[in-house]
Amino acid sequence: MWQLYEKKSLLKKIDKIPKHILKRYELWKSIVELQGLSGLREIKGFHDESLTGEWLGFRSSRLNIQWRVIYTIENDVCEIYVVDINPHHY
Repeated sequence: MWQLYEKKSLLKKIDKIPKHILKRYELWKSIVELQGLSGLREIKGFHDESLTGEWLGFRSSRLNIQWRVIYTIENDVCEIYVVDINPHHY
């Protein structure tokens, strides 16, 4: 079982995130807590990937076409820290 932690700044802005995105995020959290990264990789819709540039060392999963959850893995893949949920700008 994986431990999932959410950054305080995320918790402060969670009310501003659309409800359908929050539902998808709750599904994402359930999968991560039960199966970790292997569970995310099994569901193609999340498009889980490592990031580069200023986000080097972080990972991203799609909640829909626009919204992403950005997170990092700590302590040998047993703890996940969710840093942000934001709209992806193209």
